[in-house]
Amino acid sequence: MKWMYGKQDWKTRERGLENCYLMTNGLGGFSSMTMTGAVSRNDHALLMACTTAPNCRYNMIHRLKEELLTETGDVLTLSTQEFEEQTPEDGYLHLAAFSYEDTPIWRFLVNGVEIKKEIGMPQEENTVALRYEIKNRSSRNVEFVLTPFFQFVPKGADLLPDQEIVFTKGAVESEGMTLHLRTNGMIKEIAETEEVYFYRYDVCDGRRAYGHARANHQIRLQAEAGKQVVLEVVYEMEPSKNSAQTIIEQTKADRKQLEETAGFTSEAGKMLSKSARQFVSKRESTGGDTILAGYPFFEDWGRDTMIALPGICISTGQFETAKRILRTFAQNERDGLMPNLFPEGGNEPLYNTVDAALLFINCVYLYYEATKDMEFVREVYPVMERIMDGYQSGTKFGIHMDTDGLICAGEGLAQVTWMDVRVGEILPTPRHGKPVEINAYWYNALKIMETFTEEAETSRYYAQLAEKVRDSFTEKFWMSQKNCLKDLVSGTEADTQIRCNQIWALSMPFTMLEPEKERKIVETVFEKLYTFYGMRTLEEADPEFHPYYEGAMEKRDMAYHQGTVWTFPLGAYYLAYLKVHAYSERAKQDVKEQLEVLECALKEGCIGQLPEIYDGKNPVSSKGCFAQAWSVGELLRVYEQIEKKKK
Repeated sequence: MKWMYGKQDWKTRERGLENCYLMTNGLGGFSSMTMTGAVSRNDHALLMACTTAPNCRYNMIHRLKEELLTETGDVLTLSTQEFEEQTPEDGYLHLAAFSYEDTPIWRFLVNGVEIKKEIGMPQEENTVALRYEIKNRSSRNVEFVLTPFFQFVPKGADLLPDQEIVFTKGAVESEGMTLHLRTNGMIKEIAETEEVYFYRYDVCDGRRAYGHARANHQIRLQAEAGKQVVLEVVYEMEPSKNSAQTIIEQTKADRKQLEETAGFTSEAGKMLSKSARQFVSKRESTGGDTILAGYPFFEDWGRDTMIALPGICISTGQFETAKRILRTFAQNERDGLMPNLFPEGGNEPLYNTVDAALLFINCVYLYYEATKDMEFVREVYPVMERIMDGYQSGTKFGIHMDTDGLICAGEGLAQVTWMDVRVGEILPTPRHGKPVEINAYWYNALKIMETFTEEAETSRYYAQLAEKVRDSFTEKFWMSQKNCLKDLVSGTEADTQIRCNQIWALSMPFTMLEPEKERKIVETVFEKLYTFYGMRTLEEADPEFHPYYEGAMEKRDMAYHQGTVWTFPLGAYYLAYLKVHAYSERAKQDVKEQLEVLECALKEGCIGQLPEIYDGKNPVSSKGCFAQAWSVGELLRVYEQIEKKKK
């Protein structure tokens, strides 16, 4: 799927800042700027390097200034950028087209000169490659001038006032880090120049409005009248000899291979299978792989990994990657819990999640279903047993099995489901008690253990406990007057709020409800919570519904799970819809038509990606992370179901 944009997509400078591209390097580093080449967030960068995978990220090259000089002394700016006080750059007026399929490509046209710009980023290297094709069809000689602006600061930080950024022959140095430069252009040192940027897409979320970067050299290349020239530039932290063209070609080849391995037939499925790989990264502290939750903000979290992994890795045929990630988490299981966060350095992981461990068992099952790798199941089976034992006897954060067989979780200020936001001493979405999706995961885990165990007595035990859980669940969660499930069993008003969490009680491999109840839930969820871009976290009629996600962090957090539309539960909804309609061809066609609308989301925000969230009232613009792993993963599972599976 090739995304094309033209001048009508940047009628104004502001319009040109709406969408961005994303390239990643498999270490946690990335390249991301807007389709007009600007940085509209402090996290945007031509090169965001990662020195210790996946979270020690440094904004190395923040942005590029691009100019065309004529022999008569005219200076034509091609780059676009907003600043604190100085006049904005409006190079978008010369930008004819932007496209993205496997690499971002810009095409400029100015006074008879055509310029094609392309970027590549290799895997497992902190490297970015630039290639400019300059066709001078004018009657005058011109000179192309590229001025990179550097930060050399941790992601999210700003340039230090006394920070030195030193240019030496073939390298830029600052803060103990070195960035090597290779180019066929002429390098010219310049007096240090500092810019102060205005970050339009940070301001709207209450983040800092301004940031700084400095330049100390330029790269120049002349193009005589009637001639065509190529400028290649490579910036890298680890010296190599690959040309910019080679790096760009390898970038494309890697993505084409991902597409072929995944085997999707639809253009959207193919694009998402390539986008999925952007979340997979090495993790130096464990020596394995991990899944980053979202760009540009999030790190790798256990819950997000276990939700995203089935789609990111299994649906796309990346089975060895899936196994490496599962093995990493298995090695870090403690007290029946899976880590929710791997901190850097020598600190211990954090285990504040009730769902990650149960979803780990689900991931092992889905991996087995796809590969029939029983040897790996036997390898991690003791870990799964410890999880089941821990949840029954009780473990941290109030996680334990009640006498009715259902799982309780949460205590004090510890929020341990995915609706985990906390604002000071306030829990905007308190879910202490028996959350609906956790008990759906619990039943699913019991049935999986019944399937995997090789001891008849143990199998009977899991089967009997699963039956008890099913009976208790049906009795305590079903609301006949609302034709749906409670969100929680806690004895509070929160119990009967209509939320999207109930959809996972239908979409897991093993479920508890009779078909008629499942059909009613699907229809209720569709009526109360469904949008084409995601599921509302709370129905609009609820007094606690927040229609907009905006403003300072405290205001955003109060809305985060109180009506905000999340994309990833849409995957479970579609899987449930297909299930209650017996995976019929008509049902698949219905889902395909609805997914066509969702494809519009791939063109907005981060091109080729799916975001974290939208406003609850009118979901028109992506918010939060512009690329979210579990959004992509869960929707890939839907594409897999309608394209590759036969029922």
